[in-house]
Amino acid sequence: MGFRTGEVRSEKREACDKASCASGVRLLKMSGWAPQGCQSVFKPKSLNMRIATLLFAVLFLLSPTLAVEPEPGFTSLFDGQSFEGWEHKGNWIIEDGAFYRNKAGGSLTYIKATVPDDFELRFEWKVSKGCNSGVYYRPAQYEYQVLDNVHSPYGENPRQAAGSLFFCMAPSKDATKPFGEWNTGRVKCKGTVIEHWVNGERVLSFDYTDPKWAHEVELLRIRGANLAARGGRLWLQDHGQDVWFRNLRWRELPEDENLLADPDFQPLPVTGTALIKEQERVKRMLETQKPQ
Repeated sequence: MGFRTGEVRSEKREACDKASCASGVRLLKMSGWAPQGCQSVFKPKSLNMRIATLLFAVLFLLSPTLAVEPEPGFTSLFDGQSFEGWEHKGNWIIEDGAFYRNKAGGSLTYIKATVPDDFELRFEWKVSKGCNSGVYYRPAQYEYQVLDNVHSPYGENPRQAAGSLFFCMAPSKDATKPFGEWNTGRVKCKGTVIEHWVNGERVLSFDYTDPKWAHEVELLRIRGANLAARGGRLWLQDHGQDVWFRNLRWRELPEDENLLADPDFQPLPVTGTALIKEQERVKRMLETQKPQ
């Protein structure tokens, strides 16, 4: 699955883009240690300066993927190199600048701060074949679903598909990439409005107080969520399969920034066998909630 943090690598990262490589070569030229015929006209005045520049160039070319600088107004939640601010039980590692769940043991939780009441969260995610995971961002069952829609049995029900508010609201479309490829995710919440995005496309946008979504909201209540709850921890789910996350960052939405539900939003319908299975699951949950 690539190189893990701290490993010595004997060749350049395959993911190094042309601009980064060019920058490293320029640094080598500046050091005066570039291959013959490639030296820059710039020549450092001292040997120490040449050595320092050379070392910086080598580190630039061979270092693990660095955390991307967050957009203005965002706070980075992961530096790409350490678990600072995060808690887990030893089943997550850092691989190529990403959190990687590589064995069973539980979820990865951000403990440095609770999720703001009104916020925007951005991140990248990648699943293994058949993977089911999620990003929880409010108390109880607020889950941005992360899934291999094609190979996971959960994918047959749009209310359980990637980008859904799990077991509540289906996305309007499947905007995911195949397993093994990186996807971008985004959650935006203000007041009673919730948005989910997948790969730059807004696939979910609704106000949970709107009566037309009463059935979907009731499903989530039955599952155990209180849509009015706030102040939860951000956590990345371990559901039994390998999954990766990186470039996590968030911002608190200011009072003067409006977020309006899309009046034209239409979730994918749940039909056929998937609907029957969902109804049976709801029945079982209601039975367990009956007073004994």
